[in-house]
Amino acid sequence: MTVPTWQSLQGDRLLDEIPHGVVVIDRDLRIVRCNHAFEEVFGPSRDKHCYEVYKDRADECEDCPTRATFADGRQRVLEESGLDLHGQTVHYMAQLTPLADADDEITHVAAITTDLTTTKRLQREYQTLFEKVPCYVTVLNRDRRVVKANEMFRRTFGEPRGEYCYRLFKHQHRECEDCPAARTFADGGSYTSRHVGTSRDGTPTHYVVSTAPLLWGDGDITHVIEMALDVTTTTEMEAELFRASAFRKALVENSLDAIVVTDENQQVVLMNRAAEELWRADRADLIGKKVPPQILPKQLQQAGGPGDDSVLLHETTITSLDGETIPVRLAGINLHQDGKLLGGAVIAQDRREVKELEREKITAERLAAVGQTVAGLAHGIKNVLMGIDGGMYAFRSGMRNGDNERMLKGWQMLEENIDRISTFVKEFLEFARGRKPEVKLVDPNLIAQKVVDLFRDKAAMSGITLDAELQEGIPYALMDEGGIQSCLDNLVSNALDACEICDRKDRRVVVRTREGEGALVIEVADNGSGIDYDIHKKVFTTFFSTKGANKGTGLGLLTTRKIVQQHGGKVSFESTVGEGSVFRLEFPRDRLPSLDDDEAA
Repeated sequence: MTVPTWQSLQGDRLLDEIPHGVVVIDRDLRIVRCNHAFEEVFGPSRDKHCYEVYKDRADECEDCPTRATFADGRQRVLEESGLDLHGQTVHYMAQLTPLADADDEITHVAAITTDLTTTKRLQREYQTLFEKVPCYVTVLNRDRRVVKANEMFRRTFGEPRGEYCYRLFKHQHRECEDCPAARTFADGGSYTSRHVGTSRDGTPTHYVVSTAPLLWGDGDITHVIEMALDVTTTTEMEAELFRASAFRKALVENSLDAIVVTDENQQVVLMNRAAEELWRADRADLIGKKVPPQILPKQLQQAGGPGDDSVLLHETTITSLDGETIPVRLAGINLHQDGKLLGGAVIAQDRREVKELEREKITAERLAAVGQTVAGLAHGIKNVLMGIDGGMYAFRSGMRNGDNERMLKGWQMLEENIDRISTFVKEFLEFARGRKPEVKLVDPNLIAQKVVDLFRDKAAMSGITLDAELQEGIPYALMDEGGIQSCLDNLVSNALDACEICDRKDRRVVVRTREGEGALVIEVADNGSGIDYDIHKKVFTTFFSTKGANKGTGLGLLTTRKIVQQHGGKVSFESTVGEGSVFRLEFPRDRLPSLDDDEAA
């Protein structure tokens, strides 16, 4: 192709002004002309073959469109991918136009190239976002048919295949009354609403729908894009949370124990019905306010320290708002979340009824004891009277016969039986009348040592060794010294009796004390005759005794148990026939009576 120089120069300038790449290719597929826009993408191209420039190939492409344009003289528009001057993939659209000479022979092909790389990248990003976004995305036409749906929608509701959205989402045959897409088609606005649909496996699906118009051409709304966020899990969790909350609220509200919960500022945030009744307070007057100081016992306010998150008081009292002192079992708990203090809770169990039942039980036991004691006393006094009759007979016969020795024997019989009557009456009165403990700080080891010293000579006379094994450093305790000594007197006396009827030579009784796990323990152990299984069940029965009619009253262990219980403790024993017994008194420190504790009586 021959053109004047000025035309060639003007043509080159015009080509460079075109914002798209333009090349002219001859029949050898060699680029004879190109503009700056083309070379900015593919680099210097003049006199190179088009397949070298576009594809970085050494040979002509199969099905070469340029070669086809030379052959049929038709224009072509096609999308291709190649490599730019940096070796990176470039997407472009090429419009091929045949150029003919004066003889109408196609001598060249002009190619106008538009770089589609950015457009293609945006398309891929849009498609990826459309497919992978974690919500249901659909495009609806004006008939509410789904013309496009993303992967999450297809997985949950199936392939749309032009179905109505309400059939796909809800398996229903008419449009929803509150259809947000219809409102968007009507006024072009964006709307959000909450719906319940049905997945293709039939399970309910909760989702929140937002719609937006898609505008085409002259601004008409031809489609609406609908994005539905699946909130099924959140809805189920909300329902479960609501159910659990209602369950806990019902449990707390209907609990028989009084419950008060405070925040970190000790302001009341929850108070149940039992708490209202216990403290005689209206929760409406206390919610949001500081806990009144009289509600909590001093022990709870004084107990605990850094690191102590719970306090349990088995026996304590609270004061109602109208001033009544009420016995309770009370627990205080600090509430934490992720190491942060949220507040506290107080749980109180009203023990007035229990205390009343305990008093009634003690009274009943005393009354029963009176009845049984009358019978026991009658039987015992009958035996004693027989002994007195025998003593009087011996004394009188001695006087008649001038037999001083017989008179002395009769007198001794009279003294023994009078002492017997005195013991009967004393122990009966002590058990039946009851006795208020006289509490003061005492040394448990000192009490135990006194008892050992008191009985040591008597034990020695019977050939029995009586020892004390006392743990050093045991703290003083609030106890009734006389009551505890009576308990040990009974147990040591019983142990010596058990040893006396035993045939072994190394007979021994040991009184031990020790402190551990918040409790003071006192034991009396012997290696005497032991207690067989049948007697095990009767040792704490009123008037049961193994010492015979002339020795035991059967009240010793009962009295011991009563005194120990008054100190908040318990009595237990272990025994093996022929090997001996261990009687154990356990006193939990936190249940010992206080100096002003009337309830210990």
